[in-house]
Amino acid sequence: MTIRDNQVIKTILGRRSIRKFTADPVPPEIRDLLLECGFAAPSAHNRRPCVFMAIEDKKVLDDLAEAHDTGKMLRQAPLAIAVCAETALYPEGDRAWVEDCAAALENILLAARGLGLEGVWLKVMDRHPRNEKIRSILAVPDSVEIVGIAAIGFGAEQKPPYEGFDRAKVHFNRW
Repeated sequence: MTIRDNQVIKTILGRRSIRKFTADPVPPEIRDLLLECGFAAPSAHNRRPCVFMAIEDKKVLDDLAEAHDTGKMLRQAPLAIAVCAETALYPEGDRAWVEDCAAALENILLAARGLGLEGVWLKVMDRHPRNEKIRSILAVPDSVEIVGIAAIGFGAEQKPPYEGFDRAKVHFNRW
């Protein structure tokens, strides 16, 4: 066994942005486990700003696909999880909630891959007018920021695992 045979490494390298899904629903126990994995993400000063919206209603998914200019795959996805932040938990000007929510979203996508599902990260935060349209559809209060949405389901396409890295973009000890 090599270090590349480690299941965590295989999950990370195998996680790709999959945009085509089968019609099979995500079982509730898997959905709930994905949410638990989102909550397990690190949080600056343990402030825990993340709030999650699990979206399984076909009409809402279709409305989101219409509102998100690159989110047409939401029409096929049986599940989407919106990762949001209660920004008031941080001092004025401190945007550590962005990293907290990004870590939670990646945890969800990695857990999905590890459980035999696939997914793709859809950007929402600071994307206008996408952000406002999605906020309205999901009835998100003004005090909460939508960081991103994970479209999740059983993959109807496959991509090879990621391999290697760009040595020109790696520096050791100093720039």
